[in-house]
Order: sequence, then C-alpha cells, then structure tokens
Amino acid sequence: MPIDAAKALAAGPRTGEISWTARDVMLYHLGIGAGVPATDPDELRYTLETRLHVLPSFATVAGAGSPGVIGGLSMPGVEVDLARVLHGGQSLTVHRPVPVQGTAATTARIAAVYDKGTAAVLVMRTEAVDADGPLWTNDAQIFVRGEGGWGGDRGPSARLEPPAGDPDRTLEHATREDQALLYRLSGDYNPLHADPEFARTAGFDRPILHGLCTYGIALKAVVDTLLGGDVTRVRSYATRFAGVVYPGETLRIRMWRQDGAVRVEVSAVERDAAPVLTDTVVQHS
Repeated sequence: MPIDAAKALAAGPRTGEISWTARDVMLYHLGIGAGVPATDPDELRYTLETRLHVLPSFATVAGAGSPGVIGGLSMPGVEVDLARVLHGGQSLTVHRPVPVQGTAATTARIAAVYDKGTAAVLVMRTEAVDADGPLWTNDAQIFVRGEGGWGGDRGPSARLEPPAGDPDRTLEHATREDQALLYRLSGDYNPLHADPEFARTAGFDRPILHGLCTYGIALKAVVDTLLGGDVTRVRSYATRFAGVVYPGETLRIRMWRQDGAVRVEVSAVERDAAPVLTDTVVQHS
C-alpha cells in the first residue's frame, strides 16, 4: 500500500525556517485578486508597502509555501501519484497578527491519516513560531484518490448544518483567466494549475485554480465586508474544498453573521452555482 499510516504517524517532525518580506505579501494579495480598483484606499492596504496589512491566509504561502500538500506527499510512509491528489480542506489558526516581514521556525508532521474507503485523507500540520512565540497553525487535508480501503479510522465528519436564512452579504468576484499563473508565483507550482496536459491526465478539462487561492479570496471578502477591513480580528478559518474553480469564472460568496463567527459558502456562477467552498467558518473577535 503506497500509504503506510502507522509509519506516517510515527515519523518525526520535519523542521525548517521560513522568511518573507513585504514583496511576498503584496504578491500574494495580487494573486488572490486584490488591487481592484487600483487606487481604492481599501485595496491599497493590500498592495502598497507604506499601508500594508497582512491577510491571515498569507500564512498558507509564507516562505514560498508551507509544507502543505506537496510537503505531505514527501513524508515517510507516503508514496502516491500527484495526479491522484486533491486538496480536500484547510484550517488555519492565527495566534497573533502575521507581521509584514519576518522569519519563523516551522515544524511539520502528519497529524492524522483517515481511510475514506475509496480514498485516503492525510492531515499535514504545520506550526510556525518566531522570536516572540507562536504565529500560526495550518492543517492541510490532503485527499488521495484510490488509496483507501485498508480498514483504518474514517475520521470525524467535516459536514456542518447549512446556514439558516438568507445571507447577510453576497458578493460576486470575477477571477482572472491568468489567476492561477499569478497565484502560483507565491510558491505552489503543482502543474495541475498551469499545464493543460497534466490537468487532463488528472481528469480535468483544463488547469484549475488553486483551492488556497479561492480560500484567500473568500477570506478577503469576509474581512472587507463584515469585519470592517480589520485583518487582526480573524482568529481561525476553516473550509472544505467541495469543487474546482476554472480561472476566469465568477465566484459567488455568501456570508452569514453568527455569534463570533461568519459562515461562508462559495459557488461558481457560470456552472449553475456549483459548490466550491463549503463548511466554511471564520472565527473572529
């Protein structure tokens, strides 16, 4: 079996050091569609170094990408075909605001391996700490098609009850045709997002947008519309990737206020509102 759950879970953590600058932050923000309109003061907080704040989801690419999906595939006990891999979900806990520039020590390990029958799910946990203490904890859920069925733990259900009532805000965001090509410059060079031939091998008509790009787009929508533009209010952010986005499509982002949280659902407008992000929750102060 290409995935040896016991070996993956028993493996020691992988440690490293990452660093980032304001340039990396601005490139990430541009990669998730910030900067439109270019002279809007609210957008300049994402794109101008003298006013810069950091959207917490930048933590998923800081240092040219945390180990995440690709890193999880190179851990002991894991040997799978990249074409069978999808990013199943992501959760992020922010321990304090992400600085505009910095250096941090990272520790990455496989925190869980689940047997879903027709697939396996790996949970790759990455923790970042700088000189002042913990910065963030990232959990990437890696979905590997065709690698389940060994009788292992199925894991917890990620499904939440649908939000009740009409959304408090609905926003439509048009992605660019070159969105994936721009976003990948922040560190995720998986050919699924750029190479048409590889995408077809993986079962898609054409390259798809990174799930973490959509993840960032949705968080920015929540911060800008329901959190007063204050990125420091975000405490945690979790989602399940329910479907793909093709660059150039329009995302419909629906948001519901809850006590200390915002529920979010994202769909692709041009494909009859096909679900993209579900079971999505932003916890905030």
